[in-house]
Amino acid sequence: MTRQYCHIGSRTIAYLDSAPGESQLRTCVLLHAFPIGASLWEPQLRSVPSGWRFIAPDLRGFGGSTELDTITNASIGDYAQDAIDLLDELGVGRVIIGGASMGGYVAFAFLQAAADRVDGVILANTRAGADSPESRANRRNMLAVLDREGPSGVAREMMPRLLGKTTHETNPEAEPFVRRLIKQQSSMAIRTAIHRMMHRPDSTPLLLSITAPTLIITGEEDALIPVEESQAMASAVTGATLVIVPRAGHLANLEQPDAFNKALHEFLATL
Repeated sequence: MTRQYCHIGSRTIAYLDSAPGESQLRTCVLLHAFPIGASLWEPQLRSVPSGWRFIAPDLRGFGGSTELDTITNASIGDYAQDAIDLLDELGVGRVIIGGASMGGYVAFAFLQAAADRVDGVILANTRAGADSPESRANRRNMLAVLDREGPSGVAREMMPRLLGKTTHETNPEAEPFVRRLIKQQSSMAIRTAIHRMMHRPDSTPLLLSITAPTLIITGEEDALIPVEESQAMASAVTGATLVIVPRAGHLANLEQPDAFNKALHEFLATL
């Protein structure tokens, strides 16, 4: 696993790649949660099944990727277009597209833009619906915290609900690791991501049109997106596989990587 950089016009897209240059391998793209960066997926990039290549981009503004937009014209589709442009630059055609939380919103946007390139879908700890009025109010509050305290304040506000109860009680290394990943991000990346999430479209109608094999995976202790929402998505997508990871919260792939990887690998083996 190495961090790579792709320069497209005036943009730089940073990404983690399990097999740089190996274009003959089947490719799974993993899109990260807010406000963390591609390093969220390190447990998956350290455990890649034979025959597969995992690519995890830093979404626009996060990690080593540049942010070009002002907040007024930023949309969730920007992230999806960056992923498409990166794949084009790397000579990768068809992919499995996966995302956690905000990355799931981006996966929906990717499906809207390039469904013909998708051989499979992974939706982890995410939802199809747009923000509710309450969620938008919470995001405005988060913007106020960001203005006052920067990324460290955002980390403080989010940590209690990002990780599950079991992780807080039994894995003392998880919280400082995630907190550090958040504090590494720029205020601009966090601000534009909040704006993009607040104004993203409702993808619920899209669920009925997904024809690619789909894995929906969540943590049984997810305090941000209830398990019931994942169950509802799985009911809406024809033939979807639902996996609820025990003792995991909103970052199931990081909190219980062995269980998450088992579900991921079993899904990929069916494709």
